[in-house]
Amino acid sequence: MVNQLNLNWPEFLEKYWQKQPVVLKNAFPNFVDPITPDELAGLAMEPEVDSRLVSHKDGQWSASHGPFEQFDDLGESGWSLLCQAVNHWHMPAAELVRPFRVLPEWRLDDLMISYSVPGGGVGPHIDNYDVFIIQGMGRRRWRVGDAIPMRQFCPHPALLHVDPFEPIIDVEMSPGDILYIPPGFPHDGFTYEDTLNYSVGFRGPNGRDLISGFADYALENDLGGVNYGDPDLTVRDHAGRVEPHELERLRAMMVEMISQPEDFKQWFGRFASTPRHELDIAPAEPPYSAEEVLDALQGGETLTRLSGLRVLNVDGKFFVNSEGWNPADVQAADALSRLTELSQDDLGNALQNPAFVEELTAFINQGYWFFDE
Repeated sequence: MVNQLNLNWPEFLEKYWQKQPVVLKNAFPNFVDPITPDELAGLAMEPEVDSRLVSHKDGQWSASHGPFEQFDDLGESGWSLLCQAVNHWHMPAAELVRPFRVLPEWRLDDLMISYSVPGGGVGPHIDNYDVFIIQGMGRRRWRVGDAIPMRQFCPHPALLHVDPFEPIIDVEMSPGDILYIPPGFPHDGFTYEDTLNYSVGFRGPNGRDLISGFADYALENDLGGVNYGDPDLTVRDHAGRVEPHELERLRAMMVEMISQPEDFKQWFGRFASTPRHELDIAPAEPPYSAEEVLDALQGGETLTRLSGLRVLNVDGKFFVNSEGWNPADVQAADALSRLTELSQDDLGNALQNPAFVEELTAFINQGYWFFDE
């Protein structure tokens, strides 16, 4: 069963997005958990899946990273199992991300799922991204504080906590409820009974990420090779002083590199279409021929995008999984970036273009798209 999200998006974006936290009661009416605790534990045993176990016993916090071999000695209270990017590995769980595709896909981080036993949690903390926490089975109480400067500290090398805070939201969540928290608001969840939580996270890069990412691109593409020059230099009475006009010229050199629209688009497309977590890529075996792909689509088959794959249209330039793509048919490429499932109708006249069909076939053979069984 697919869970349907009941949310007035324009109102939500205007009132709450990046402004204040809110509880959205019964946002998923009649919510059905798409995964079981046992399935989540199975994922945490896989080396490709980023998982953590956080426990709080006798006032002591501890955390360890997977893959895990067994969970027999954990006891019945005081621990949580968390798996990142479950939308890459578990298709029913990935369906939970679909209703959030009214937000920019390049901002989507992943679907994190946590299973907590009574008393389990990760402690009071602040996230630097937007998160929609969906309550699944069980009962959990959430407290959210105001976004004010707070001391952060590490009770364990793998955990970052904040001091106790006064809650502006204090709520017990029921299945299908969503707690939305913008960046910078401290929060803490307390578990009453075995519970599943689903966190759909949206992350924005910070200035450091952008500068270092662009610097890598500049090095790879040999940008900015022109040296500083000063043909208008005059005699100095103070050789040790850097003049304001020199600083300005240096800053202008750096700004000039970022100001080239084509280079900036090329860099950003690669940067933003790079997944933060490993993908479950399975190349087609045996590979398809272009004729087979065409026959399948014309025979009514549906093409599904690999979950977590980033396909972006950056102002008319296309990027798939950190690689630039110069498509033979721009309209069809736009459909591939807009839709996660496509039929013959969505691709239109592009199927009459052999060059486009070859490109699509190469993507299918790489495992980026596949035909539904």
